[in-house]
Amino acid sequence: MAGVRSPFVVVMGHVDVGKTLLLDKIRGTSVAYREPGMITQHIGMSFVPWQAVEKFSGPLVDRLRLRGRIWIPGFLFIDTPGHAAFSNLRKRGGSVADLAILVVDITSGLEDQGVESLKLIQSRGVPFVIAANKLDRIYGWKSVENRPFLFAVEDQEWHAVATLEERIGKLIEELSKFGIEADRYDRVRDFTKQVPIVPTSAVTGEGIADLLLVLAGVSQRFIPKEKLQVGDGPARGVVMEVKEERGLGVVADAIIYDGRLRKGDVVVTAGLEGPKEAKVRMLIMPKPLEEMRDPEDRFMAVEEVKAAAGVRIVADGLEGVVAGAPLLAVWSLQDLPNARRLVGEEISEIKIESDREGVIVHADTFGTLESTVLFLRQQGVPVRKADVGPPTHKDVVEAVLSRRKNPAFGVILAFNVKIPPDVEKEATSSGIKIIRGEILYRIFDEYLKWSQEVKTKTIEQILSQLTRPGKIQILPGFVFRRSDPVIVGVKVLAGTIKPGVTLVKDGREVGKIMQIQKQGKPVNEAAVGDEVAISIQGDVMVGRQIKEGDVLYVYVPDEQAREWLFKYKQYLRDDEKKALEEFLKTRKSAHQ
Repeated sequence: MAGVRSPFVVVMGHVDVGKTLLLDKIRGTSVAYREPGMITQHIGMSFVPWQAVEKFSGPLVDRLRLRGRIWIPGFLFIDTPGHAAFSNLRKRGGSVADLAILVVDITSGLEDQGVESLKLIQSRGVPFVIAANKLDRIYGWKSVENRPFLFAVEDQEWHAVATLEERIGKLIEELSKFGIEADRYDRVRDFTKQVPIVPTSAVTGEGIADLLLVLAGVSQRFIPKEKLQVGDGPARGVVMEVKEERGLGVVADAIIYDGRLRKGDVVVTAGLEGPKEAKVRMLIMPKPLEEMRDPEDRFMAVEEVKAAAGVRIVADGLEGVVAGAPLLAVWSLQDLPNARRLVGEEISEIKIESDREGVIVHADTFGTLESTVLFLRQQGVPVRKADVGPPTHKDVVEAVLSRRKNPAFGVILAFNVKIPPDVEKEATSSGIKIIRGEILYRIFDEYLKWSQEVKTKTIEQILSQLTRPGKIQILPGFVFRRSDPVIVGVKVLAGTIKPGVTLVKDGREVGKIMQIQKQGKPVNEAAVGDEVAISIQGDVMVGRQIKEGDVLYVYVPDEQAREWLFKYKQYLRDDEKKALEEFLKTRKSAHQ
């Protein structure tokens, strides 16, 4: 074993809550308090050592009694804030991210992407801390640069503290709607049940010390030491981003979470079509800060990187590699087939293709696809097919097949991908709904709303094919024609009658309703309480088969009666249920 690495920390939250500023403050703070070479920049990652944190947080370390109790080497902050970075930090069976900071604007609470981030963190089961940012915006708050929150709060006027408490109270209430119990960090009694809220200001640096120390406490309590242990063998990592660099060709920014990656190694990763291999030509890292002479001179080539590291890989064969793909180094060519198999298995767990019923899902990277599928499954929505990249004609065909099994699954959910115009046209003409967007839970909410509408329409269609139960009485003194056809005045005692239904008396058929008239005008139906005139066609005569005062029932075929009773009973009114029960009793006694 090569030792223990620092935990990976991802910063997430809504736009404009100060995520990047907070990261800059954490890094800047560490630079300000560092010994030479203490802070190291990686590609897409910054290492903040524990000594820098301890030095910066001085008196607070003593107050919280943390001195000498922390064994983590520091923190590896992922520099790209946002849910895409978090989603792509994936590995088989979980997340590469060990911890998350959910940044919330204390003045406006949880917003769209904040909720999105929260749901992603929950779905991955990553421990997290909430930074209630923009503390400096609290009316009347007196700020001192980089002061710990616990010291700052003791030095405020009562009204500023009262405003802060009110905001934190609102945030606690919002979080409880998502099943999260939270409290201000210094009041948390049980970190296994409550999420700590740390008030911070990314502008003044207040509360940053508290945030770093709470992170240290949470990481030591919730991350098993073995998860942070790194080996000395071939590297294992994840691709965060793939791009074209001038003079270098296609490069991959990757995070190596275990082992070593060397110049000349073969790496196996994945593209849309499956596993791909590439030979490493160059490994690029940022220079130590004290060596940078100008912005053009930021990077240097290295011979190898050890976990944990963020590195830019220049290699032949990276075209078409997708973010979120696993990355395995191969040191011996006989290990290549096994590495390809492992990568293939891992991506086939993300990409789904089955003939089961479910929705079709497309996303821009392996990471976001996996997050989307995970989220949908946790919400009880099955997935028939999941793939990376824009939807195709084949997806429309799949959605049509899925719709045959269940109309609510005739849909393509597209997360962060463009829809080719010809596919959109085909979907429209095939009656397939496409729901696309950049916010996962918004797509899900839209899908829920649409599927509810589809279910309602489908039920309405089914019910329109079924005969509704009904019960009428021929009104004495309202016989307008005795036969051929019979025309009588009736009162609807229960249920509904429509033209075309058959009427029965004592379980025997008497004829079919041809027309219903209300106040001299034809109507499509009459419901309980209505008094109408009806014409009855059939071998029937008033005075023989039927008489004034007789009670007649609508004939409901046996198969339909079963459907009403066992599938659609909730769609019958109480009077209709009663009419159906009475009709079935008369049928039973007529057949005895």
